[in-house]
Amino acid sequence: MKIDGGCHCGAVRFSAEVGQPPIPALSCNCSICSMTGFVHVIVPHADFTLEKGEDALASYRFGSGQAEHLFCRHCGIKSFYQPRSHPDAYSVNANCLDDAPRMRVSFFDGRNWEEAKQALDGGEDAE
Repeated sequence: MKIDGGCHCGAVRFSAEVGQPPIPALSCNCSICSMTGFVHVIVPHADFTLEKGEDALASYRFGSGQAEHLFCRHCGIKSFYQPRSHPDAYSVNANCLDDAPRMRVSFFDGRNWEEAKQALDGGEDAE
């Protein structure tokens, strides 16, 4: 299934191929995700296309510096980014999709990142 989305002002637009609904998604309680309302849909790099706006993207790193938080320099919206949890994929914000598909949202305890990542890798729910 193809999904489309982008930032608030439309300067950044992307498309991606994801599986059939319900699409797996993660709700994270780390400082940046909880403050921005980011709901993660993980998309392998090969299945993601930045349609426009590469020049509109600004980067922000904090903590370990491994995640690259990309946001529109015009409207400030982070519609996707490079997470440290999935180095071969982008995390797309489900709240930035034009027509969000039905999703199966699981909790990711980003405030206890190492333990949550271990549970995620082990196939366990991080609830």
